[in-house]
Amino acid sequence: MLENYIASQKEKKDILLMTHIVMGYPTIEDSERLVDEMVASGVDLIELQIPFSEPIADGPVILRANHYALARGVTVQACLELTERLKRKHLLPILYMTYVNIVHQHGLDRFISHMSEIGVSGAIIPDLPPEEGADYIQKMKEKERSPIFIFGPTTTDERMKIIANHASGFIYCVARKGVTGANTQFSDDLDHYLSRCRASTNLPLALGFGVKDRSDIEFLTGKVDIAVVGTQTIKVMEQNGIDAVGPYLRALR
Repeated sequence: MLENYIASQKEKKDILLMTHIVMGYPTIEDSERLVDEMVASGVDLIELQIPFSEPIADGPVILRANHYALARGVTVQACLELTERLKRKHLLPILYMTYVNIVHQHGLDRFISHMSEIGVSGAIIPDLPPEEGADYIQKMKEKERSPIFIFGPTTTDERMKIIANHASGFIYCVARKGVTGANTQFSDDLDHYLSRCRASTNLPLALGFGVKDRSDIEFLTGKVDIAVVGTQTIKVMEQNGIDAVGPYLRALR
C-alpha cells in the first residue's frame, strides 16, 4: 500500500519529494531518460502525466508540454508502454496523472487492470470528483490501487472530510487557486490552510503548485509529507538539458 511506503520513507527523511513529467515531452525516449535521472537523484515518488489536449489544471509550461507531445503523435498506448519499461527498472512508486476523458476513452477496466498488472500505485485525475467517480473508486480499491483526490484552499472543512473518505494513498493539496506553475506565497495563509488539511484526514499530505526551491521545501517540512515539483523541473530541463535535472533535485533537500 502507498501509505505504508510513505510511512517507511518518512522514518528516513523529514519530507519526501515527488516529481512530475509529461510523457512524450520532448520525446518518449527523453521522458525515459528524465525519469532515470530523477530516480538517480533520490526522489521518492514520480507522477507520470498522460498528455491531454485540454489539461485544465495545468499552467502554460505543462500545457505547452502536453500540446507538444500530442502534436508529435504521442499516444496513450505509448505512454502505457513507457510506464511498463520504467516499472521494470525502478522500484519507487509511480502514479498516473491524467484527465477523465483519457481514462474513459481507453476504458476504465482496461486502464485500472493495466495499472495493477505493471504496478502503478495510483492515479490523480483532477477533473473527476468523488461523487462522479464511484465506479472508478471501487475498481481502484478492488485492485489495491490508490485514487488520489485533491484539496484546495477554497475547499471547506466539511468537503475535505467527504473527499478524504473516498481517497487512499495520500491527499494532494493544491497550494493556491489557479493552475500549475504560477508563483505561490509560502506564508502564514498557507500554514493555516495546511493545518485545516491535516485536521481533515489521517492520510499523508502532498503539496504542489509552485514548489521550486530549497526554501519552499524547508517551509513545508513538518507541515506536509510530500513536496511535489513539476513545472520547475520542466523549466530546468528546457533551459539546461536533462543532465541538469538531477543536480537541481538533489539541491532541494
